[in-house]
Amino acid sequence: MNLVGNSAPLVCVVGFHHARGPEIEKWFGVDDGSDPATENDWTLLPFMALSDGSHTSTEDFSYFTLRATSTSPATSMFGISCTRQMDATHLLERPADVTRSTVQKAVVVIAYSPQLFGHIREKLSMVTGAWFAQRDFTDVDILKKFQESLSRNIQDAEDDKDQYLGQSLRELVYEYKHQTLVLFKCCLLQPKMLFFGSRCERLCMMQFSLISLIPGLLEHLEDCADPEFDSYEQSLVKPTSLRTSERSSLLSFMGLPLQPFGKGSLFGPYTPLQQLDVLADHDTRSYLVGSTNSLLLQQKDRYSDILINLDETSVTVTSPSLRKALSLSHADRRWIDFLLHHVTSNWNPLNPSRPTTLGYIGSEEFIRLQFEEYLLSLLSCTKYHLYLRSNPGSPPPISEIEGDPSLDFGADWIAAWKQTNNFRLFDAIADSHLFDIVEPRHPTAGSLSIDDVQRRLAQQIQTLHLDDRFANTKESLNKQFATGQKKVSTAFSKVWNDIEAFRETQRRKAIESSATQQNQQPENGLPALSLTKSEPNASTAPKIKGKSSSPSLARFASTRTPDLTSMQASMSAAGQRAGVYMSSWGAWAAEKKKGWSKRNEGEDEDGKGREKGAGERFSPKKVKEETRGDGIGRLDA
Repeated sequence: MNLVGNSAPLVCVVGFHHARGPEIEKWFGVDDGSDPATENDWTLLPFMALSDGSHTSTEDFSYFTLRATSTSPATSMFGISCTRQMDATHLLERPADVTRSTVQKAVVVIAYSPQLFGHIREKLSMVTGAWFAQRDFTDVDILKKFQESLSRNIQDAEDDKDQYLGQSLRELVYEYKHQTLVLFKCCLLQPKMLFFGSRCERLCMMQFSLISLIPGLLEHLEDCADPEFDSYEQSLVKPTSLRTSERSSLLSFMGLPLQPFGKGSLFGPYTPLQQLDVLADHDTRSYLVGSTNSLLLQQKDRYSDILINLDETSVTVTSPSLRKALSLSHADRRWIDFLLHHVTSNWNPLNPSRPTTLGYIGSEEFIRLQFEEYLLSLLSCTKYHLYLRSNPGSPPPISEIEGDPSLDFGADWIAAWKQTNNFRLFDAIADSHLFDIVEPRHPTAGSLSIDDVQRRLAQQIQTLHLDDRFANTKESLNKQFATGQKKVSTAFSKVWNDIEAFRETQRRKAIESSATQQNQQPENGLPALSLTKSEPNASTAPKIKGKSSSPSLARFASTRTPDLTSMQASMSAAGQRAGVYMSSWGAWAAEKKKGWSKRNEGEDEDGKGREKGAGERFSPKKVKEETRGDGIGRLDA
């Protein structure tokens, strides 16, 4: 049967059997007795339709490629499946072969072009949901009518083809920042690119978004399903004319589309584990594939040169040579910074596909045309580079261009691209003087400026999301600080209260001791005193030998409880002895004063002067002055 051209898409049902696994249950839109899966060796179709992990979601979509070998020449077909599941107890009539608690099935549409998927997807989702709502999978009338409607509307769908397919480019740029340009340039180098993600539809749409940035490539994917296919190169014709007023003529003359999926290459938006032998085959030199199985993450070094993890929004380059080639130049960084600025400044999280201004700047079309301009400049600069290499002694063809403009795209990347199959085809069909059509200059060419450095640093700091990362840490620190502050305040208050209580106790003891001393009678005897100069503001009472001072008492009190009765008795006795001593010393001083006065009256004038000097030295006034310091008199011989 004819599977290409304008033939209607095919529809089939894939179910999961508890013993046999995924299998095709029924076809719609084929001749009686015909089985396209057998005719084209589509043994992996059931595994592609029921993706790994699809049972974890209510509804999921899978996109894949198939080999159509029954046609001449062999070409590629494209499939889209809508997978749903329901509880087996909800079935109106439960078949005997349904032994599991859930029933999982997928409705699959196979078309000759992925550009029809935008037209088909919404209808497929509604039809699959309605079929499951019947709760009777033997009633397939709705699926027959769905396939017939696709057949009747195939011409309308042909006129309404999606020129672009995939995830929103604004989301792509917003999520992957400068890595978006890295992925675009990586695709042209034709390495082994592996995409991983837990959601199959997002995984596939990411890949379609990437290849749609190459103008015209979605219309020429006839060789992408098998590394052995090579029909595109066989039918390639070099353009001989150019109509600059027509965009398609200009793109064709510039050698577009660049073809990364030719002989030795494979494109599989969703690739099951059963297809790993094709990836590991010696004849498969490059591919762009996606997987939802985490087992491939454990073998990323074997199956990939670059791994794009959609769940972590990360890009890991495992090949050292590829990592060197993908290093962006200053001009490249300036270009992607310019594009990123216009996306982020108009970002609307509620509607990511449209800028907040609803204008052209930052829109999907704006991003796509920026990539188209970048690619045309790259092709022109490359042809200028080849001309300079082939004519080393001749003057440059364009005097305004200094040096080699291709260096702005990265010398290592240019050298790596020249080794690829898509460059070989481009060089063969594109005119050698493309730089006469498009100026050979990087869109953001120029030397590195301070603005570039500042903008780059600002974006890198913004990428770190320091506020988000340290928000929890800051909150935790604030809580710990508040708790610690409260504990310190409580402890300090407790210590201060203890000090105040101790001081109050000491004050009461001093009052009681003073009252006891006043009530006691003086005792005879003179205790030995330690006559030392008191410190300022200190008590003028003499310090008794053998007794500790107040600080010592305080330290002693802190270690053990003193005997208050014995202490009060000792202090009372010491006070009485000090009083007796002071009284006897005062009587002696009075007697001396009388003797000095009589001696002074009988001496002559000179003697009076000498005795006067001596009298002044021993006068009561002098003695009184010398006792002002500490209350204890000092007597000089």
